[in-house]
Amino acid sequence: MEITIHSTFLPHTDPDAALAFYRDALGFEVRNDVGYDGMRWITVGPADRPGTSIVLHPPAADPGITDDERRTITEMMAKGTYAGLLLATTDLDDTFQQIEATGAEVVQEPMKQDYGVRDCAFRDPAGNMIRIQELR
Repeated sequence: MEITIHSTFLPHTDPDAALAFYRDALGFEVRNDVGYDGMRWITVGPADRPGTSIVLHPPAADPGITDDERRTITEMMAKGTYAGLLLATTDLDDTFQQIEATGAEVVQEPMKQDYGVRDCAFRDPAGNMIRIQELR
């Protein structure tokens, strides 16, 4: 059996800010940009991995979520505790410098963790935690 990750979903609060971060700061290509009923879904991914995507979506899009749940999700997003993404790179220092130069919010500069990996962290414009781990 072969199973791969095709898409994952991350919420956004501002589609234009999300697009700027994922396209301009992280260098992902835009694969789809769809609007419906005042909402917008943007699909991005690394250019050299066409089968792997991130769908940036409005958290209000799920009709099964109550207004109280939407508020809780928005609060958790702002704190960086709702959703996250772990990316990888072969040159963490260069990647960090390039992303930092775009004005992205730095959470953690590159460092070696007690559990053995070397990584850094940013928050996207919605507050989602984006960690980047160095490949060995």
